[in-house]
Amino acid sequence: MDAIIRSFPPRSDQTALPAEQSSFLDKPVTDRPNREEAEAAVRTLLRWAGDDPDREGLKETPARVVKAYQELFGGYDLCPAEELGRTFEEVAGYDDMVLIRDIPFHSHCEHHMVPIVGKAHVAYLPDGRVVGLSKIARVVDIFARRLQTQETMTAQIAGTIQDVLQPLGVAVMIEAEHMCMAMRGIRKQGSTTLTTTFTGTFKTRPEEQMRFITMVRDPRNG
Repeated sequence: MDAIIRSFPPRSDQTALPAEQSSFLDKPVTDRPNREEAEAAVRTLLRWAGDDPDREGLKETPARVVKAYQELFGGYDLCPAEELGRTFEEVAGYDDMVLIRDIPFHSHCEHHMVPIVGKAHVAYLPDGRVVGLSKIARVVDIFARRLQTQETMTAQIAGTIQDVLQPLGVAVMIEAEHMCMAMRGIRKQGSTTLTTTFTGTFKTRPEEQMRFITMVRDPRNG
């Protein structure tokens, strides 16, 4: 992408992160059961579903499910703010948009605990320092690997980057398909939900919002 030198509004124009939202910068604290209790809960669900947890094909299922949950919900053991801790100030005067497009993720709906599959597009306007690109994708992954709503996840990603990096602005767009719509209830496959969150310059200057959206949709027009 081309670097365009621009004058941005002073930092006082930035959108501050609400105090009540800052808690997601830390690791969630929960009173977890032990592995044996978790496996017993899976056995109960298997019985409730109408199957026999002692039959050959299901004997190891409780242990496998617990192990899978450790991976699928590993975001609870990680602090997203820590991923953004190391930044680089040698940017050779670069102050234009940094955009990471098409970050794939898998999450789970907090209402039904079924998958959410999608991709995130994240941009920020540096204010003298940048962060490694993989760190942005890592923040997306940490929040995805928790029980989520798409709206909350979008705000969490933007809020964390804004609060930790203090850039001139952050833009986040998430596109995802929700299996709670595709597999149950209304059962409409292929429906996509789109959410956005903007902070700082992206929120106060509509032309920057539009440039972000244009670059997400067609990077040749950035």
